[in-house]
Amino acid sequence: MNEEIMNYISEITPPDEEWIKELKQQATADRVPIMESSGIEFLLQLIRLNKPKRILEVGTAIGYSALRMHHVNPESEIVTIEKDENRYKQAIENITKHNKHTNVQVIHGDALEEIEKLVSQKEKFQCIFIDAAKGQYKRFFELSSPLLQDNGFIITDNVLFRGYVANPDFEHPRYKKMVEKIRAFNQWLMNHPDYVTTILPIGDGVAVSYKK
Repeated sequence: MNEEIMNYISEITPPDEEWIKELKQQATADRVPIMESSGIEFLLQLIRLNKPKRILEVGTAIGYSALRMHHVNPESEIVTIEKDENRYKQAIENITKHNKHTNVQVIHGDALEEIEKLVSQKEKFQCIFIDAAKGQYKRFFELSSPLLQDNGFIITDNVLFRGYVANPDFEHPRYKKMVEKIRAFNQWLMNHPDYVTTILPIGDGVAVSYKK
């Protein structure tokens, strides 16, 4: 999508509520990556339309996306996992501040381990949102898949990674391996026998995978 169109959409989009602005400012100040505006608006629209009762989020960060998902679907229960201790503490603080601690459960731990615990407890979710370590996307998807109810959906962010995945000559030393892993994940995901996936060039690239 070209810059003119993005600017136009931005101009006609209503301004954020104050609490959303504050969370964005916190993320910027602490250099914590959060979902891009167009990406999260698409995610929230899916949540509004489908109204999943239980949502699993892999990658809490400061609690921004969890709070926004719950805001548009107040009846939902959200379980979210964060490995970084500082971000976990920030998330707890933000979720408590907004009085959502009874609706949003934050688990502190390695998602690869915590997802397995949820599977062993036979937990079920109608929606799973993956936005954590990019190099582990395939493993996160594989591990969390048994948690998803039939006709549920998995959303994965950053699957176009700044457009780098579309450049066959991309050789940046810092991101080369990550881009290769995301490309491999996308290829695997688009051919998964149990899911129908659409990748949309929204935000940093959003994959929506519907469980058959």
